[in-house]
Amino acid sequence: MKTESKTQERVFSVELKSKEHIKNINLANNGQNSFFIEGTLGSLEHAWFEEGIILEIVGKKGVLRINLEQNEIQKKQLNSGEEKTQ
Repeated sequence: MKTESKTQERVFSVELKSKEHIKNINLANNGQNSFFIEGTLGSLEHAWFEEGIILEIVGKKGVLRINLEQNEIQKKQLNSGEEKTQ
């Protein structure tokens, strides 16, 4: 997975062990540019930050990866708390 992005966009991947774990896929064909995918990763086996830059969530039925650093989550939580108190 490519982890660098000049626009700070998040890259993600979902890897399921079987198409049976997909609950819903929706590609809008009504003039909207929306896309929706829903499935199950199964019960949680591991969740960690791979190489410090990729949050990887591993379940019995699949894996979700997103390039996101742990300190970014902490910063957003702090900023969210500040907004609530103002």
